[in-house]
Amino acid sequence: MQPLRRAVVEITLSVLFYALFCLVALALAAVFIRAYVPAAGVVSAINWVIKCVGSFLFPLIFVRRERALIKGAVAGVAGAVFTMLLFAIVGGGFSLTALFLAELVVCALLGGLGALMGMKLRRE
Repeated sequence: MQPLRRAVVEITLSVLFYALFCLVALALAAVFIRAYVPAAGVVSAINWVIKCVGSFLFPLIFVRRERALIKGAVAGVAGAVFTMLLFAIVGGGFSLTALFLAELVVCALLGGLGALMGMKLRRE
């Protein structure tokens, strides 16, 4: 398989499973959130934690071989943008805040670190 095509497949798989994970995890979290009715800040924190776990976990699983850091960072950012657009479609709209820029940076870092760790774990 060509290197560019392989990179696109790895990133796409990572983003799709990341989005699926976020949808399922946030749906399950919504059940508990409705049961306990926490403050609005708690909802944002849970959303961040789920996105951070997904942006680390799925590049760790799907990204392989050379340029893992870059592919993982791209997968983290693409996953954050894709889930934001998905939730906007489901929720009926979205608003960009300064926290979204921070989320992109954090997801890029976690995606890159996850991909590097996955590459390291597969070698040993």
